[in-house]
Formats: sequence, C-alpha cells, structure tokens
Amino acid sequence: MLRPFAAYLRVYEPLSSFGDPPDDALVAAVERSEMTPNEAIEREQWLWLKSQVSAAHSLPAEMPDGRAGPSLRTDVLVLDPGEVPLSDESIDLGSEPLVCPLEIRVRSAAALSSFLDDAHPALRAAVLDAGGFTPEAVKSRANVALRDLYGSTMHVLSTNWMVPLPWFTIVEPDERRIVLGTGPSDPIREVSWRAAMAEARPRIAEAEELVRDALGDAGPTRVLAETNRWLNSFHPDSAVELDYGGLVQLIEDPVLATDTTADEVHAILDGLRRDSVEDVAEAFENLRDYWGDLASRERFN
Repeated sequence: MLRPFAAYLRVYEPLSSFGDPPDDALVAAVERSEMTPNEAIEREQWLWLKSQVSAAHSLPAEMPDGRAGPSLRTDVLVLDPGEVPLSDESIDLGSEPLVCPLEIRVRSAAALSSFLDDAHPALRAAVLDAGGFTPEAVKSRANVALRDLYGSTMHVLSTNWMVPLPWFTIVEPDERRIVLGTGPSDPIREVSWRAAMAEARPRIAEAEELVRDALGDAGPTRVLAETNRWLNSFHPDSAVELDYGGLVQLIEDPVLATDTTADEVHAILDGLRRDSVEDVAEAFENLRDYWGDLASRERFN
C-alpha cells in the first residue's frame, strides 16, 4: 500500500518534559518503542482507514463512544540524543530519550476544524450531510479531542504533495539522511534531516529576518514566522526532524539522490545576506523546476 503523499516536520522532546513523573503508559511505550518514521506513517494511515469504515464515524485513534483510544499514550516515535547531529559541540542534549507523540486523534481533529472553517460551503455541506452531522456537533467533538494534547501544541506538522521551502532553513544541507532501497515503492525509502532545537531556532529566526527585510510580510515570511513560533513552544533540549515522508514514492532514484533543495534554500539565504539578486533568482528557478512536477500532480488529484 502506498503511503500518503505527505511530508512531515516533527519535534522530539525529552521524556521528562511530559510530566513529573511522566505517565506510566507513556514511559512503558517509550521503553518498548521500535517504531520508525515510515512505520509511523503506515500506522497513521491504518488508523485513518479504520475510522472511515467505523459505523460511529470516529476520528482516527478514537473509541466508538468518542473517548480517546489507548494508542493516545502509546503511539510514539523515540530518538536517542546521539542520533541528532550537532554543528556546535558545546550543545548537550543529555541522555534521556527524545519522544515525539504521534497525536493522531488530535491532529485529525485540528484538520477537521480547519476543514469546517476553510472549505467551500457546498463541499462542507456535502460532507456533513453524508455523515448526518451538524457543524456544531462536529466542532464540539473536535474540541474534545484537541484537549488530549501533550502540552500546548502538536508535535507533528504535515503537508501534502510538497515540502514548504522555509522548513529547510532549520537544517544543514549536508546532514541529509537518505535511504533509496530498491526503488520508489520500497517501504524503507527515506529522505530526512535532524537538528537540535538549540540550533534550529536561531537558524529560522535569522531566515525570518532576512526574508522579511527582502519581501515584507509575504507568504514565505508568514510560514517562517509561524514555524518559528511553533518551535519555541517546545523544550529547548528537543530535536527537530524534517522528513520527506511519502513524497519519496513520487521521485525516481537518480533525481532523489541528487536532490539539492536544502542547498538551494540556503543559497537563497546567502544571496539575501549579500544582497545578490542574481544568486537568489538562480536558486529560486532551480527550486521551481524541481518541485513543479509534484505541484502538477496535486492539481491532477
């Protein structure tokens, strides 16, 4: 089965930041967790499909009576601090596990709330009529699910069909992790980066300032500002992971192996530092050519 064509930005926080002491179920889940990011995507997909065939029209990871399923405290990704590359050797992430709760029910509720607010009225009405719901009932159910957050915000952001280019300002291009496997359909296929929060925050803060000075409060600046605020919601000893997720299924080996998106984004930042319009334009043109094919596939779907 194909994974969703989505990319992810995840935050892993130290286990101790989830409570003093953390919930016993969470601690047990962290101790036994061997889930990989690709397996987490498959887990999300399975829970979503299961919810779609439920007679109760439940959210993913939700019981038929509307309560959170037991996976709320057990669906987690775990990272050893030693797996996070550090450019600054003075940074110490400690030794305790870094944890990213999948929060599938919460994220689904947030997406549902956004749909109710943003969808065309005809589409919104068709979806509600098909399920026999009122907008008030759906919003009430979503609000209940949103209370299950670990902390003040979700640990995972996702986007369909492409990676927001401002996300690449968080990572160092040469720290890419790539596994091609046997081809686009191989379940181990992966492209990702990791960064310590202590390095990610100053990187995106500088990028926001550079882009705002050049473009004002245009689209890229808003994405940088929103992502910057999101990162500042977490423990300072956290780690950030940028993952191409299911997008790797759409890109052939030679193209994926030579992907320079992170390099081009950093070239734009360098051009802005030097006020070099030519370098900025060249890097932007390369990015537009590379991601144009994926953007066209979104339109066809």
